[in-house]
Amino acid sequence: MSKNREPEMPTINILGPGAMVKGEIQVNGDFRIDGTLNGNIQCKGKIVVGPTGKIDGEITCQNADFSGEVTATVKVAELLTLKETARFSGDITTGKLAIEPGAKFSGNCRMEQPGLKDNKIPPPTNGIRSPEKP
Repeated sequence: MSKNREPEMPTINILGPGAMVKGEIQVNGDFRIDGTLNGNIQCKGKIVVGPTGKIDGEITCQNADFSGEVTATVKVAELLTLKETARFSGDITTGKLAIEPGAKFSGNCRMEQPGLKDNKIPPPTNGIRSPEKP
């Protein structure tokens, strides 16, 4: 008897220009937004917000490129890129952040390395010890 499985290949999903969605979106593949999303999106792949795209809500994904208008709380596991035409307002938690000249950014950013817990800095590995407290 065969089991139903989700497709192994990531899919690309698109919210086209002029389209508007209110609610929550969950996808396993990549997602491109050229329309308007009022709500939350959870994506196991990459989210691309095109120059005409708008998001107001919460975003959770692996990677993201923003070229449009985003007002959100954003959690990106790896790399978030704010392109030249991006207008971002909100809070970001990401592994890496790239901001192109011309992008507008207003909010807070917290950069965390995947795998580090409680933001503890690992001890140096070059053989140099920290001075001990008296």
